[in-house]
Amino acid sequence: MLKRTLLYLFLFCTSALLPYQTTAQKQDLSYYLPDNVQLNPAIPTPDSVLGWGVGEWHVSHDKLVEYMQVLARASDRIQIQTTGYTHERRPLLLLTITHPNNQPRLQEIKQKRQQLVNNPQSISDAELARLPAVSYMGFSIHGNEASGSNAALLTAYYLAAAQGPEIEQMLQDVVVLLDPAFNPDGLQRFSSWVNAHKSKNEVSDPQNRELNEAWPRGRTNHYWFDLNRDWLPVQQPESQARLKIFHDWKPNVLTDHHEMGAGSTFFFQPGVPSRNNPITPEATYKLTKAIAQYHVEALDAIGSLYYSEEDYDDFFYGKGSTYPDVNGAVGILFEQASSRGHAQESSHGILRFPFTIRNQFTTTLSTLKATHALKQRLLEHQRWFYQSAQKEAAADPEKGYVFGAAGDAARPLELVEMLKRHQIEVHKAAEAPTVQGNKISRENSYVVPLNQPQYRLIKAIFETRKSFTDSLFYDISAWTLPLAYNLPYKALDRRELSRLMGEKVENAQLPPGTVSGGMSNYGYLLPWQPLYAPRALNQLLQENLRLRVITEPVQHAGTTFGRGSVWIPLQSQDIGADSLYSLVNRVAAQNNLQIQSVTSGSTGGVNLGSPSLLSVTQPKVMIAVGDGVTSYDAGEIWHLLDQRYDIQHSLVPMERVRSADLTRYNVIILPDGYYGSAVDAIPALREWLREGGTLIGLQGGARWMAQNGLSNAKYKKTQNQDSLRGPQPYASLSQRRGAREMGGAIFQAAADTTHPLLWGYTTPNVSLFRTNTHVLEATNSLYAHPLRYTQNPVQAGYVWPGHLESLRGTPAVQISSIGRGRAIVIPDNPAFRAFWRGSERILINAIFFGPLIDSRSTR
Repeated sequence: MLKRTLLYLFLFCTSALLPYQTTAQKQDLSYYLPDNVQLNPAIPTPDSVLGWGVGEWHVSHDKLVEYMQVLARASDRIQIQTTGYTHERRPLLLLTITHPNNQPRLQEIKQKRQQLVNNPQSISDAELARLPAVSYMGFSIHGNEASGSNAALLTAYYLAAAQGPEIEQMLQDVVVLLDPAFNPDGLQRFSSWVNAHKSKNEVSDPQNRELNEAWPRGRTNHYWFDLNRDWLPVQQPESQARLKIFHDWKPNVLTDHHEMGAGSTFFFQPGVPSRNNPITPEATYKLTKAIAQYHVEALDAIGSLYYSEEDYDDFFYGKGSTYPDVNGAVGILFEQASSRGHAQESSHGILRFPFTIRNQFTTTLSTLKATHALKQRLLEHQRWFYQSAQKEAAADPEKGYVFGAAGDAARPLELVEMLKRHQIEVHKAAEAPTVQGNKISRENSYVVPLNQPQYRLIKAIFETRKSFTDSLFYDISAWTLPLAYNLPYKALDRRELSRLMGEKVENAQLPPGTVSGGMSNYGYLLPWQPLYAPRALNQLLQENLRLRVITEPVQHAGTTFGRGSVWIPLQSQDIGADSLYSLVNRVAAQNNLQIQSVTSGSTGGVNLGSPSLLSVTQPKVMIAVGDGVTSYDAGEIWHLLDQRYDIQHSLVPMERVRSADLTRYNVIILPDGYYGSAVDAIPALREWLREGGTLIGLQGGARWMAQNGLSNAKYKKTQNQDSLRGPQPYASLSQRRGAREMGGAIFQAAADTTHPLLWGYTTPNVSLFRTNTHVLEATNSLYAHPLRYTQNPVQAGYVWPGHLESLRGTPAVQISSIGRGRAIVIPDNPAFRAFWRGSERILINAIFFGPLIDSRSTR
C-alpha cells in the first residue's frame, strides 16, 4: 500500500511539472529548413549575428534590423532600403530579393508592372511570360504576434543562402519583397516584455507573467492603432510607407502573417466564402484556393494541423489580406496558434515558440513555390483584372463622383490626399457643383472619374452598401469615405462628369492661410468651421491670449462668422499690435485659415463687446488609460489631440485617479472600456465634476458614467429577441448570435448646429460611425440632446433589425450638469481609427466649449 501511495505521489508530481522543463527549448536551423537543401557557407546564419538560435529568444526590432543589414551586405540577391520611420523613429525596412541577374533591372521590372496596370492591353503574351511575378511577404503587423517576424529571419536567410537549380529558377522568375516587421514599435514593446520575463527553465503556465503582457500590450503601434485596419485609411506612417511600396511594385501575391489563440492550429485563406466582398472578382478567390493547395502540401509534410474557409473573411478592404484583392493581386492571411511567449499550454499540448515559427516559415516557402508555379496565371489575372475594370467602368451608368465642402478647404483636400495614396486620380472641379441641394465653391470641390485603373477600389470607397449575403463580419461592414469626412457628395453621369471635371490634382498639400485686411489696431475674427481652427485656437491660448467665442453669427467684410468663431481683441492682451498681428498671421498660415482683420466692434449682428461673447480657456486634458480602458480608443484620442491639434494632455491610469491631483485638469476623457475595477475613482471624479470640470465619456466610458452617478444619462435595455419563435437548429446558434453584433456601420444623426457641441457644422446632419449596441434613452430636457439619430439612420453597413428599431430617433449625445461641472456622454467613437474626421469636431467642441454650455439646457 505504501509503495502504491508513493508511486501515485511520484506520478502526480511528475505530471504537475510537465510544463516546466529543465531548460528552455533550443532548435538549430535543421529543425526549420527543408531537408537536403544546400546552403552557401558565406551567408551569415541568424545565430552568428544574434548570438542565439532562432526561437530561443524573441528577436527585438533592433536585432532584426542588424541581421537584415548584415545579410544584405553578404548576398548579391538582396537589396535593402529604408522606406520610412515609425512614430518612435524605428526604420521600416524592405528587402528586395531576387536572382542577381534581376537586380540591375529592378527599375525596368517595376516600370513594366506599372504598364501592366495602367495600360494592360499593351502587354503582349510574350512580354507577360518574360515578366517576373512579385510576392510581397509581410510579417507581424500585430507586434505581439511575433512568430512572423522571427520567421522573417529564416526566410531572408534561406532566400540568400539556399543553392541549387530549383531556388535559382524561382528567384529568376519571382521578385520577393520582404518586410520583416510591419509594426516595429509593437514588436519592440512585445519582445522586451517576453524576454524580460523569460526563465532559464521553460514555463508554460498560461498564468505566468511572461504570457500576460501589461497594458497596452504589443499588438499596436506607438499610438495604439491596429495597423491591420489601416490599409485603406492610411493614417499611420507605417501604413503610408507600406502602401507606397505596394503601388510602386503592384505585387501579385501579398502574405500577412498573424497569430491567434493558443488552442487553435494554423489558418490560411480562403476565408468563409459567403463573406467575400462582392466587388472582388470570383477569379481572385479561385486563385487564392489554388495557392492554398501548396500550403496543404507543405504543412502535411511537416505534420502540422491547419484549416481554411472558416472564421475569417475577405470583406473589409482595410486589412492586409483583403486590400490586395481589390488591386489585382491575391492577399493571403496566415494565422498561427500563439505561444505568446516561449511556451504555453494548449489543448494540443505544450505550444512552443520554435514550432510556431516553423509553420510561418514553411508557408513563406509554400507561397514562393505557388507564386513560381502559378506565375503565368497570376500575371494573366493581373492583366485581366485591369482590362475588365475598364470594361466595367465603361458599362457603369455612374461615371464619377464629386465631393466638397463649403467654407473648409482642409477636409476635402485631406480626402484627396488619401485617395492619391491609393493611386486614384482626382481632378479639381471646373465649376461650382450643386450637391444635395447645396452649392459648393469650386475651390473646395473635387471630381473622381471612374474610368481609371482603380475603378473597383473607387466603387468600394464611395458605395453605401446595405444588403449582404451574410450577417457576420470579421471587422466593419461599411467605410464610405466621403461620409467619414462628413462631405456632401454625389455620383455623376457622363454629361455631369464632362461638365465638372477640371485639371488633375498633382499636389494635395494645404495652401497656407492668410490674414485678410492686414494688421489691425482693434482685433481679428477666426472662423470656426475649418478643420484646423481648433489647432489655431489652442496655439493662441498657449500664448496666453484672452479670447472670446461668438455665440451668435456676425457679419464682417462680406463674410459670416458662425457660432464658435473666435474673437481676438487687441484690448486686454499683454502684447502690442505688431506682436499680435505676427502671431495671428503665423497661426493663419499654419492652419489654412482666412482670419479677418477687424477695425470696429460694430458688425452685422451683435457687437464684439456684447456679453453674449464668452471667454474660452485653454483646456488641460486628462485621458484615462490603463487596465479596463480599450487601448484602441484611448490611442485614437491621444493621436487626435497630439498629432492633429497639438493639445497638451496627460495619460493617467485609472487606478491612479483616486489619489491623483485632479485639479491639474479641467477636462477628463473616459474612452471606451470596461471600468468595473475603477469604482474607487468615482468619489474623486464626482467631486472634481462638482467643482466645475468637464467629464467626457465615450462608448463604454459613457455607459460607466451613467451607471455610477457621473451623468444623468440612462440607457435602454439591450434588445436580444428576434422574430424567430420555437426550436431552432443548434447549428444556427453562432450565426444568429453573431448577426446581432455591431461590427461597424454608418448612421445619420440630426444636428442642432446652434448648440456648442455642434458649432462649426453647417449641414443639418452628421454621419456617425457605430461599433456598439449601447442606446441612450431620451430625457424630458428640450436641449440636452443636440444630436439625435434620425428615424431612418442607416447610411451604410449591416445592422441587426432589432438594434435599428431600438436606435431610431434616440440621442447620440447627452449633457448633464453635476454641480458646476458638465458631464458629456457620447455613446459612439467620434474619432474612429483617425479617419472618421467628420465627427471628431464633436469631441473637440466638448473639450473647448463644454464649460460654456448653459446649465439650464441640461435640466
